[in-house]
Formats: sequence, structure tokens, C-alpha cells
Amino acid sequence: MQFKAWKRSSEHEKAWKGDVVRGGVTSLAKGALLFLSALMVYTAIPANNYLPDLSSRAVKLYVPSELNEEHRRALTLNLGGGDCLWQPPAYEVPTDIDFHKTLVAGFPSGDKRMTFIQMEALTGWPAKDEWDFEHLGDSNHPFIKANYPHHEGIWGWGTNADQVVMVIRNIRKSMVEYHDILHDIAYAKTWEVATANLHKLYGEAPPVEDFLEWRDLRVLDECNWYGWFIDYWMEEGLMRDYFTHKITTPEHWRMLMMPTVYTAAELDYDVVVGPDTVVEPSYDPHCANGEISGGCRPVLVVSAEVLRDHTLGASETQKIANLIKSNEKMAPYVIDSEAWQCVWDELIVKGKGLKTGALA
Repeated sequence: MQFKAWKRSSEHEKAWKGDVVRGGVTSLAKGALLFLSALMVYTAIPANNYLPDLSSRAVKLYVPSELNEEHRRALTLNLGGGDCLWQPPAYEVPTDIDFHKTLVAGFPSGDKRMTFIQMEALTGWPAKDEWDFEHLGDSNHPFIKANYPHHEGIWGWGTNADQVVMVIRNIRKSMVEYHDILHDIAYAKTWEVATANLHKLYGEAPPVEDFLEWRDLRVLDECNWYGWFIDYWMEEGLMRDYFTHKITTPEHWRMLMMPTVYTAAELDYDVVVGPDTVVEPSYDPHCANGEISGGCRPVLVVSAEVLRDHTLGASETQKIANLIKSNEKMAPYVIDSEAWQCVWDELIVKGKGLKTGALA
């Protein structure tokens, strides 16, 4: 996907660099919200491997034997006959279970949240944000949410991921919600301000004039990032300039990964690389060095619009469930297929789980 680069005025340059700083804080804020929400849920399962009867239905849920007393946690319950009871995942993740871990990558406000809560509901295990890995330390979470390589993101998960699922959302809706989140946290420039405004996330819509001002200053640049982000993952980390989308050099790539350090003028492709330079393709070392064991190319692309569609949405949940279940390490944790439609209903129709943004 290619987008025409935008020439910025000095006012645009200031806004561009300032919003990049705020952008990282925005991701940190959303990561903190995910972390704090997860802290609130932990439900023990009885010492035998079955849950007690629910209402009058005498339903039993089998819990894999490897989940001993220390490891038992809340699960979405399969009530049989296509019915289920949604339960939040547990925050506590054992360190001694060998998961096949999934990175959920997407453009900011691209509905990664709705995708990973499907995974949580299907398996009972929680997701963790890339910034939480960076600032709160390593852990054994099987699902990882990431904006990388966008300026909102950071490769904070080290070598924890085994495969990539990319979430794609309508670019216009992504831009609107991206701004809405910035507005919700008062365009925070620090972690403290962002954290103080977490309770406002996904609250009331901001004034239209605020969005229009941000749109005029930022959106065309973000359109470049949107296409560049997709190229990065689909091309397995191939280094490209996010303004021209030309293949670039490792030196230029390192500069592009530090947009708060350099101005747009200093990052200009012709200035750093040269207009007539023949550039040999090179790849982000994270991908080239195998830090995602199954490679950086996504094994599944999830459509945010399809996932929320009341006619087609359950089929997208089925794709997610089948992917997770296809790995022998994860298959024991996936709820039976007869409950997958119900899981989608619980999350999309009934709105269970973490609060998500627009489209619902």
C-alpha cells in the first residue's frame, strides 16, 4: 500500500514531533489500562477438575490436568448446546507452561483489543501490552498486543512471540479513534498525566473541532505510517522509509525508529540516503534474527469490521480459534468449538470484557 508523502510547514513540523511524543504515552496509557484491568480478575477453580453445577443445568467443565491448584484460573464456560458463560481471564500466568505465543499487531486504534479479548475468552489466558513488557518486566503471557514498528509501539516483548496475527481496520475509523484516545488522556506528554486520565478512555466523543484541527496537522502523515505498518509485517520486517515507502538503509531505519529525536527534515530520504542511491534490501534485526520464532509475516490477518459484523463476525472468531487450536501447546486450553459462536455473542453482542472503542 503506497501513500504520497506530505510536505509539512513549520507548524505542522511542531505538531508532528509533539504528537509522536504523545503517541508513545498513548500506548503506555492503554497498556496500563490493560494491566490494571487484568489485576482485577482472578477466580480459583475447585480442587477437583470440574466446576460445580450451574443453575439447573448440571454442567461440568473439564480443566486440563496440567492446571494444578496453583495454576487454575477463570475460564469461559461451555454450557453445552452452543451456550456459554463468559468469564474474564486470570491475571496470574504460570511461568512453567510452555505456550505457543501470539503477537497481535495492528495500527494504533486498529481494534487489536477486540481481537485479543477473543483469544482471552477462547482460552482463559490473558494478553499483555508491549509497553508492559518494556516497563513492568518479562512474563509468560501467551498473547501480546503491539503497535510496533509505529511510533506508538516498542519491541518490548523480546523473544517471547512465536507467531504474528495482524489486525486491519478501516483507515478512516482508525484515525478517528486514534485522535479520540489522545483527547481522552488530555494529549498527555508524560506517563503521569496519561495514567491520571485512564478513566476517560473510550468515554465521551471529543468536540468535532478538536478532531478537525488534529486531522489537518497529522492525518496525512499517519496515512503514510498506516501503509508502511502493513508493508513492514507483510514483508517480514523489510526496512522502508515511512514517507516515501522506498527501501532504505539500516542507518536511516535507526533514525526512523527515533522520531522524537529527529525532525522530519532530518529524516528526509534524499538527505539521509540520497536520491540516486541503489539500496540493497535489509531487514529489521528483530525479524532477521528470528526473535519471533515463526517469522514476522502474519499467519492470520483479522478484519476488525468483519469481526464486529453481526452476520459474519462469528466466522472471524472461528478463524482465531482454529489458529490457536492448531498448535498442540495451545489446543488443550481452547474452549470446545460448539461454544465459539457464543463467545462471539458474549463479547460483541453483549459487550462483555474490556471496554473497546467505536464500531460497537
